[in-house]
Amino acid sequence: MNAPASYDVAYLILSGAATASRCPDLLRGMLGLGFRSVIAIPTPNAAQLIAPRDLAAVEGVTVVESYFDRAIRPQPPHGVVLFAPCGFNSLNKLAAGIADSLALSVVAEAIGRGTPVIVGPSLNQALLDHPAARHSLRTLASWNVTLVPPMDEGGGPRLAPNGRLIEAIRPFAPHG
Repeated sequence: MNAPASYDVAYLILSGAATASRCPDLLRGMLGLGFRSVIAIPTPNAAQLIAPRDLAAVEGVTVVESYFDRAIRPQPPHGVVLFAPCGFNSLNKLAAGIADSLALSVVAEAIGRGTPVIVGPSLNQALLDHPAARHSLRTLASWNVTLVPPMDEGGGPRLAPNGRLIEAIRPFAPHG
C-alpha cells in the first residue's frame, strides 16, 4: 500500500465554536509536524470567539483574513486542510457546497482537488443528533473527507482532543 502524499503547506480553518480558544495550541502542534507553511483562516464568526492576533502570536503561522492576502494569491497553494473546530453552520454549509467565506472556499477547493481534508466537528449532543448534521457528516465522508468525531469526556460532546486532531493530519506532514 502506498503512503499518503505529504504536503509543505497546512491550513487550519476554524469556525465560531467555543472550542476555538484551543487553536493556538493546535497550530503549535501542526508546526511541530514540519510543515513549511501553516496558514490559519478563521470564518467571519470565529473572530467573535478568538482574536486573530491570538492566532498570529504563534510564531511561524500566517493568519489570512482576505482573498487579497499575499499568502494565498493568486490562488491558495495546495495543502492539507484541517477544519477544527467546525461548528454546526459551517458543517452544513460545507456539505451543501456553500462557500460564502474565504475559509469555506479554501475547504471547498481542497475537496474539489482531492487534497486531504480533515474535519473536527465541535457540536453538542443535540446538534450531533440533528438530522442536518447527520446528513452533512455522511455527505462529507462520502467525499473522502476524514472526520474526527467529537468526544465526550464527561461534559457532553466537544471537539476531539488536539492530540487526536494532530494524529489525523500527521500522515500528510513532511515529517509524519
